[in-house]
Amino acid sequence: MTNSCEILVSNPVNLDTLTSQLATLELEASHRILKANSAQDLEQLRISLLGKKGGQLSRVLGAMGSLPHHQRPLMGQRANTLKKGLQELLSERLQQLETKALGERLAQEAVDVSAPALYTPLGHGHPLLSSLEEIVTIFCGLGYQVVDGPEIETDHYNFSALNIPEDHPAREMQDTFYLSGGNLLRTHTSPVQIRHLESHAPPVQVVAPGRVYRRDAVDATHSPIFHQVEVLAVDEGLHFGHLRGTVIQFLRTFFGDLPVRFRASYFPFTEPSAEVDVQWQGRWLEVMGCGMVDPAVLEGLGLDPERWSGFAAGMGIERACMVRHGIDDIRRLFSSDLRFLHQF
Repeated sequence: MTNSCEILVSNPVNLDTLTSQLATLELEASHRILKANSAQDLEQLRISLLGKKGGQLSRVLGAMGSLPHHQRPLMGQRANTLKKGLQELLSERLQQLETKALGERLAQEAVDVSAPALYTPLGHGHPLLSSLEEIVTIFCGLGYQVVDGPEIETDHYNFSALNIPEDHPAREMQDTFYLSGGNLLRTHTSPVQIRHLESHAPPVQVVAPGRVYRRDAVDATHSPIFHQVEVLAVDEGLHFGHLRGTVIQFLRTFFGDLPVRFRASYFPFTEPSAEVDVQWQGRWLEVMGCGMVDPAVLEGLGLDPERWSGFAAGMGIERACMVRHGIDDIRRLFSSDLRFLHQF
């Protein structure tokens, strides 16, 4: 009798008995092979069925010695046929299990190429900061060095050293934020020029970008906090032609090949002075103030105005950004409205 494919060889044996046992082994082995659910189970079943030591087929064949000599070849042929058939069945089942496992793994790891991609929005430069960086980059390309200074200044650096007399309107309370102790929030970045010249002998070429403060009411074109960039060059033999060429080169690089005009103006720390306009969308727009450094400023720094001359220019970054991008209200630059910022 059999139990879970165990074949018990009875004594005495004959050809019919062994043939019956091989048939039973084939039937039950085939059934167990088809039910195996893993490669490990198949390997254990192969050893149990076909192992040379203790395998069920080997145990059946071990009884062949009791058969007459003329029956042994026939029995051996039947046993080899069964062994080959079971090996093929084991191989086919193993391939089926491997194919099934591969399919399950591919299903788990499958990528749906038709599904929407995961989108992570990338940050980009704020239009105001991008304009500031571009302006500074242009002047650096012209050989200028970037310098910086404190936003809390003294009256000396913000006014007196720049030849701004005590009765000048810029000193009035409605223009300047005065602090306790006599200090103030700088109203322009020109004090950076004075500080640099105090510690660096000419020739110098510097560009000073930064934040400035004035007591202006907030409206479409004014803000109490805004940004400026100042340009200063001091050397022997500089004249207004050098200033004009530098300004035109910068403006046409930043705004494009537009008409530029200079209008006579007045600033306490430059003489002569000029306002600079560009023709933008059919009208003239003021974008910059400039002039030759006043000799009184050079003398205050211990420089001989007979030997040294210089020019300075300054502009509001917000103004340049608004003209460049067609922005109609300065307050948009200080808002957090992503609908506006996503345009740049």
